[in-house]
Amino acid sequence: MAKAVRIHEPGGPEKLVYEDVDVGDPGPEEIRIKQEFCGLNYIDVYHRTGLYPLPPLPTAIGLEAAGIVSAVGSDVSEFKVGDRVAYAAPPLGAYASERLIPRHRVVKLPDSISLEQAAGMMLQGMTVEYLIRRTYEVQPGDTVLFQAAAGGVGLIACQWLKQIGATVIGTAGSPEKAELAKAHGCDHVILYREEDVAARVREITDGAGVPVVYDGVGAATVEGSLDSLKPRGLFVTFGNASGPIENFNLVTLSAKGSLFLTRPTLMTYTASREDMVSSSTALFDAVAKGLKIEVNQRYALADAAQAHRDLEARKTTGSTIFVV
Repeated sequence: MAKAVRIHEPGGPEKLVYEDVDVGDPGPEEIRIKQEFCGLNYIDVYHRTGLYPLPPLPTAIGLEAAGIVSAVGSDVSEFKVGDRVAYAAPPLGAYASERLIPRHRVVKLPDSISLEQAAGMMLQGMTVEYLIRRTYEVQPGDTVLFQAAAGGVGLIACQWLKQIGATVIGTAGSPEKAELAKAHGCDHVILYREEDVAARVREITDGAGVPVVYDGVGAATVEGSLDSLKPRGLFVTFGNASGPIENFNLVTLSAKGSLFLTRPTLMTYTASREDMVSSSTALFDAVAKGLKIEVNQRYALADAAQAHRDLEARKTTGSTIFVV
């Protein structure tokens, strides 16, 4: 019987239950995947706690995995049994040894991408793609600020931004994480626990500030992010690792220089099949050009609760996967 990590009620990591599930046969528009690796992402915490909406409980969580097609529905023509595939998309249920998923949410993997790599790169990599190519299209010569540059998204972003030709200012919580960010292309790293982020950004940019800040941290970094922007700059807040931004006064944007603010999500930017294929293809191309996907933590799927504890304690760097 297949195994899955499910929640029966929202809450802490202890609410993650490793249990038997019945997968069944795919419907006409579905495929069944025997999953070998699943990705761990901070959005999984938001689902586990109930911060983000959940389907009827109990439900498996997780949005990213890679594996082998084990069955296809009657109307599926673009996949066949044995294909290597990956996804980073709803519906929830990636924390499983085998699952059903709509065919339009899945992509085939190039031969050059391993299943382990794919499980550690799809969600984070496509997040970077839409952030730096579509939310704000970074140009050669731009200087950008990326909060939490040593995280999974941050390490991919630093490399991809350097491919574009940008100057990258990143933040990190320790000297060790700062060195990791630098090794992945970050030009300037600010230790946010010891330094005034906005003051250092102004120093690095000769007082000008940056045209865009990418911030997946949330409540703890909002002021520093806003104060790092040049007039009419864009604040891209795409995550809540330190908690959601609440009671935000929009007048702040005018007071700090007619700033723009957006709260994008990967699910919106890859809602159509066309956008998802385009995003994943751009990611595969960036990897082919030298972008490295580093899986720095591996857990057994049964140990999902510990993985969540480590993620929330900021003990992880780069990508984290579950071995099914």
